[in-house]
Amino acid sequence: MFVASENDTVYAFDADGGATLWQRSLLGAGETPSDPRGCTQVQPTIGVTATPVIDRGAGPNGALFVVAMSNGGAYHQRLHALDVTTGAELFGGPAEIAATFPVPGGATRTFDPGQYAERAALLLTHGTIYTAWTSHCDNAPYTGWIIAYDEMILAQTAVYNLAPNGTGTGFASAGPAIWMSGGGPAADAAGYIYLLTGNGAFEPTLNAQGFPLLGDYGNSFVKLGSGGTSIGVADYFTMFNEVAESQADQDLGSGGALLLPDLTDSGGAVRHLMVGAGKDGNLYVVNRDNMGKFSATGNNIWQPLNGVLSGGIWSTPAWYNGTLYYGPAGANLLAFAVTSARLAASPTSESIATFTYPGTAPAVSASGNANGIVWAHENSSPAVLHAYDASSLAHELYNSAQAANGRDQFGSGNKFITPTIADGKVFVGTQSGVAVFGLLH
Repeated sequence: MFVASENDTVYAFDADGGATLWQRSLLGAGETPSDPRGCTQVQPTIGVTATPVIDRGAGPNGALFVVAMSNGGAYHQRLHALDVTTGAELFGGPAEIAATFPVPGGATRTFDPGQYAERAALLLTHGTIYTAWTSHCDNAPYTGWIIAYDEMILAQTAVYNLAPNGTGTGFASAGPAIWMSGGGPAADAAGYIYLLTGNGAFEPTLNAQGFPLLGDYGNSFVKLGSGGTSIGVADYFTMFNEVAESQADQDLGSGGALLLPDLTDSGGAVRHLMVGAGKDGNLYVVNRDNMGKFSATGNNIWQPLNGVLSGGIWSTPAWYNGTLYYGPAGANLLAFAVTSARLAASPTSESIATFTYPGTAPAVSASGNANGIVWAHENSSPAVLHAYDASSLAHELYNSAQAANGRDQFGSGNKFITPTIADGKVFVGTQSGVAVFGLLH
């Protein structure tokens, strides 16, 4: 079990007994983790926030890639590659993260490592590590950086900015940042990259190809194509009322994106779909082959489900056996059955319990297509781990508050906790460690 902390330390533990196998500080000489940068979202220190990614075939034993923030008189963001067996630095790392990007009209944007946090999970696809950046709170200036590295030599391969003009202080002119509540960009087999952006700059005036005139993609589904040494927007969808939603701080990108498996519609055609949702409570289903772009008169997407996620989304959904699971803030965990590549217009089942902010990020364990269990973390004090029958969320199998004498309590909750299931155990992050649940003997 690998754990990365906001104190810039990565640990490897024996997942059965809890013994520490190794630990590695990611700080340079004379450095400390970053201060909160005038923002209360991650405090008291900022070190490792984004979920790392592992390539089991890289290096002699496999490599764990992780981004760490630190301060040694100047702020640093660095990409590390650690040997999964020893914790040793690999591939000549770490790599200092720096970038520039041209702005329409001839200026240049420069990445300021102190102004950004790497919050979205790292993505590894086709030998490339993709990092995606957000602001500290809404502290301007900030823009929407995607910075890519070759995983084997930690050399920068490409940079893209999803809003090079978005440096203002208002919700509609800043960013957009890439938040996704700890979820990560997704990739398909062809190597296209998909993500959601937050509120920010967008041009309703489009060019001849239907893209924003100045290249700003606030509150958008974005499909990025990579040519090895460059990244560009291949397609996108932006809701018809983007400007109004951005002005109201109604982020689409408060939630994470999910690519659905290939689905066959009622006419027998195979559809490649993607879902996303944010603060406005709408669930957007987008065709990845024709995402819909922008129209001021309506949303030209595969399927809109307006208002079905009351409370808004600050999490990534889960998929199992033809059903999509979403956990809105302050509401029930919801299941939407999918038939002929269409989601049910309303939830097909829901939990009895409700989940306070930020809602819940469900995870599923199963034996193939049988015995599905939906696990959900409740951000309460003490926190609660729930287990639901995947075929009916009204049927709760277990929760950690049921045990007599507080046996299964594991401390106060936190934001953006997704349970991880492996080898008959459920691992749940806490503010100071990891709780491990399993069958009693």
